[in-house]
Amino acid sequence: MLLTIDCGNTNTVFAIWDGTAFVDSWRRATNHQSTADEYYTWLRTSMSLRGIDVAITDCIISSTVPRVVFNLRVLCDRYFDTRPWVVGKPETKLPIDTRVDAGTAVGPDRLVNTVAGYNRHGGDIIIVDFGTATTFDVADSDGAYIGGVIAPGVNLSLEALHMAAAALPHVDITQPLRVVGTNTVACMQSGVFWGYVGLIKEITARIRAERDRPMKVIATGGLAPLFQQGEDLFDAYEEDLTMHGLTVIHKYNKENT
Repeated sequence: MLLTIDCGNTNTVFAIWDGTAFVDSWRRATNHQSTADEYYTWLRTSMSLRGIDVAITDCIISSTVPRVVFNLRVLCDRYFDTRPWVVGKPETKLPIDTRVDAGTAVGPDRLVNTVAGYNRHGGDIIIVDFGTATTFDVADSDGAYIGGVIAPGVNLSLEALHMAAAALPHVDITQPLRVVGTNTVACMQSGVFWGYVGLIKEITARIRAERDRPMKVIATGGLAPLFQQGEDLFDAYEEDLTMHGLTVIHKYNKENT
């Protein structure tokens, strides 16, 4: 069984892949102080609660938080007796090229998403990921990663608005009934929701115009379905895009090592 680990700035997701499908997945807050022992205890308890008792034989990690990687590697070494593949490290190869400016370090999550998007949808795609940041990643016709766009995440924008303006409350993001709000909460929700709809439309339109070709827009991340409501923003929504990409990269390295 393969343990896939996607460590983001806010949450870390663990999932078990049996070769054809994911057995189950678990999510916890990202904390660079968590030890390998804590990870193992939490993971085994979570598996036991769902009646899952399988042997982990392989591990692969993607992390946007470098400080967390060491303890995740220790987890794999100590408790599963396997050396994990770590996306972004020289020994972990990608099945796609990366064509960006020399010396540019591309986030592992963005590369993994591009691998997954190309595997499922082919080339000439734009992947919109709603995470701590809202990212737009572009794959060429052959699947190569050729760059993208980084914007503040939706929840990050709301939190910044709340913290910078003492009179503004903390609100949840939702689609407002009207564009023009008649109270503070409705005004903030409208500004963020329709502001991001406009952001997505404008950036994807400009990428298509710059590339001068049809391009599919693939969305991932928890807020993607919200922004799809009543708007023709995406050609597809992939809930497990990053985890799928990790299985593709793992298979590629197993077959080419």
